[in-house]
Amino acid sequence: MITSLGPRRHISRPPVPVDVAVVGAGPAGLAAAVECARLGARPVVFDENLRPGGQLFKQIHKFFGSKEHKAGTRGFDIGSTLLEDARTAGVDVHLSATVLGVYPERVLSVIECDSHRLYKARCVILATGATENALSFPGWTLPGVMGAGAAQTMINVNRVLPGRRVVMVGTGNVGLIVSYQLLQAGADVACLVEAAPNIGGYGVHAAKVRRAGVPIYLSHSVKEAQGSDEVERVVLIGLSPDWRPVPGTEFRVEADTICLAVGLTPLTELAQILGCEMTYMPSLGGHVPLHDDNMETSVDGVYVAGDIAGVEEASSAMEEGRLAGVSAAESLGLCDEGAAEARRWEIRARLDALRTGPFGGGRRSDRQSLVEKGRRQA
Repeated sequence: MITSLGPRRHISRPPVPVDVAVVGAGPAGLAAAVECARLGARPVVFDENLRPGGQLFKQIHKFFGSKEHKAGTRGFDIGSTLLEDARTAGVDVHLSATVLGVYPERVLSVIECDSHRLYKARCVILATGATENALSFPGWTLPGVMGAGAAQTMINVNRVLPGRRVVMVGTGNVGLIVSYQLLQAGADVACLVEAAPNIGGYGVHAAKVRRAGVPIYLSHSVKEAQGSDEVERVVLIGLSPDWRPVPGTEFRVEADTICLAVGLTPLTELAQILGCEMTYMPSLGGHVPLHDDNMETSVDGVYVAGDIAGVEEASSAMEEGRLAGVSAAESLGLCDEGAAEARRWEIRARLDALRTGPFGGGRRSDRQSLVEKGRRQA
């Protein structure tokens, strides 16, 4: 006999009030939360991963810049310091916490360890980062084709070698750095492939790869990945000055792994859900939220920091996080305008140095253009 228990009753809990909700526990998010907490706010950080720190804990290379930007310090050491700062400041970090969406009035819908909760924030800082770009070619779905960032996670975090013989596609900093780290981990890097006629990353990283005897093929691309059940070889082809494949220039490289280091795209879904005005800037990764020089978007009380605001280095991401953190704390009345602006001036000066120095890559003008658009929209 089947007994009816009647209709289910939906039991809803009121949203948990928080001062500042920070989405993302990478370098930008943690830096923002620390700055907020030091000024008296109660930030809550949400991250879908099992551990905080984002990309820092797989960066075993030393940072560039000035002493104040941790020059000569390895990424995982910077990450450890940032985590200690967060603990000392009393930052509440929720891991395995996925922000599904944001309702009006800054109410966040969060899944935490299979349990659903709502949080109502007075301010929101989006530090959601970016995702790796893919590259389509025949055979690109074969096992053995992966993003360079995934390979870096495997070797530096999980201590697993992704393959024995690797072709790296892309010679930006990610491609060059991960290639060298693959060599350090014991892999054979067969070659680096770059569609452009010149190397895109820093010369110091390229020099290390070249000294290891790894060839770099400029004005080349992948024509095809071959193999039955996994990658077994890669067919490369030369490109003309107008980026077209040149018939007759094909050659094969034996490899079981292809790593793609062909750029990043900002993760802007939550910004779009919130109704933030967007703009398209290829130099910063694609569509990014408009924001002012305080990192506030077109939506009051919503700030961005790190790769969601335009793809750059971790040092810039942390400075943007600090800028957003100060601005959020000021908006909550926790510091006066003069003190907040003095702190922001210090942070902006460091950002300026990062974007105009020898490793800045000319990003200052791109950023100024984005900020000007944000001001006009406001």
